[in-house]
Amino acid sequence: MATDVPANAFRELDRANPEIQRVREVAIAALHLAPGQRILDAGAGTGEVARLLATRLCDSGAIVALDASEAAIAVARERDEGSCVQYICGDVTAMDFPDGWFDAVRCERVLLHLGDPDAAVAELARVTRPGGRVCLVDTDWESVAVDGLPRPLVARVREHLLATVVGQHLDMGRTLRRRLRRAGLAEVTAVPVALYFPDPIAAAAVLPMVNPMVPPEAGLIPGDLREDWFGALGEAGERGDFLATLTMWVASGTV
Repeated sequence: MATDVPANAFRELDRANPEIQRVREVAIAALHLAPGQRILDAGAGTGEVARLLATRLCDSGAIVALDASEAAIAVARERDEGSCVQYICGDVTAMDFPDGWFDAVRCERVLLHLGDPDAAVAELARVTRPGGRVCLVDTDWESVAVDGLPRPLVARVREHLLATVVGQHLDMGRTLRRRLRRAGLAEVTAVPVALYFPDPIAAAAVLPMVNPMVPPEAGLIPGDLREDWFGALGEAGERGDFLATLTMWVASGTV
């Protein structure tokens, strides 16, 4: 990425966004959860989904929230109010769990940032028991679209975002099904979930280049376009012309 702003910082922006919650409900349903199961949330960030899973399982299971960021894990522990979640700092491509240790594994918006995402998928499958479920959630950043702003301005900002900020796996969401199949999983399905934002405020929680609170040094908007970009966003919002969409994918399969 062209910025030193960690991915978890962006995920903090959208943790309560209803569109993201809609994606997560699709993903939770795909796990086929049952009381007493052992669950892994790989790339858990500050643990909000792991704690949600704890409430769904009525504390009858064992949930592990793993993230590579020590800072995120520290925040997760501070926010926990006595759930059954265990927080661990670790690498999703080389986890310290026995083969088949978990009944279900979820991994949300992590593969996009990895140099070898297939190694991570193989590792997620390794730690899942035979018959257990693996669910992957990721973004198809090439699907991002904005209406209500000048087309040349949108084109330049979009090009900058995709080329310098998002990273190398712009199409990660739509590749999840293929990656699960190549990892040997069965009953693989993939569900596209279209996120819809009718105003800049709603979009800012998920699309960081629409959020004026993200500092210039994050590099999301070219410096010479920042004033024009946020000015146009404000005007489109006032007119009621703004619209943004983004597709996320939920892919799941059985080990």
